[in-house]
Amino acid sequence: MWYYDSQIIFRPKDMVINDLRYSKSIFKNNAQLAELGIKPYREVRPDHRYFRDGGYSVDESGDEVVGTYASVGRDTNELTKQMLISIKSQLTSKLADTDWYYLRKLRTGTDVPSDIQDYSDALYAEYDTKKSEISAMNKISHIEEYENRPHTSVRKVETINSAGKTVYGPETESTTRDINMCNHWTVSPDDALGPEFVSLTAD
Repeated sequence: MWYYDSQIIFRPKDMVINDLRYSKSIFKNNAQLAELGIKPYREVRPDHRYFRDGGYSVDESGDEVVGTYASVGRDTNELTKQMLISIKSQLTSKLADTDWYYLRKLRTGTDVPSDIQDYSDALYAEYDTKKSEISAMNKISHIEEYENRPHTSVRKVETINSAGKTVYGPETESTTRDINMCNHWTVSPDDALGPEFVSLTAD
């Protein structure tokens, strides 16, 4: 996009400047655009997950024109409500594969295996922790941090050996990634821990 005479130009078009008509091909010539006072334009908007667009301002002082929308925070109660709905839905989904053990116990009296019971208890405990953490949030910054928490991931380097077989390590590589804690369950991780996995820790 470009900016000229208080107007945003979304795509190349013929221009009339100082009574002279210029073909839209001028938008391929940066030097000519600069001579005519047509500047590149970009917009800065807030993260719409947490903010709405507020007042609009334009800075024409540089070689690039920047249009900026102020940030207006969304209702934290509504945001946390959606987060609570999300973790409840995920808990239900993660328990779906083991629900039949409990139905069988109701029908036949057969005990639920101890490992299944431990798994279920651990999931509920993690859910309760998430629920408490989310319910205590009353600022946008709390929600932003929770849904974008930096983690360091360490994985073994993947290589192909002389036999053409994939092997991992011993070398490792580290990367930083932001994780939404609503979706991150240590008891039942969404990402399968493959042979390359070493660790994933919060920064």
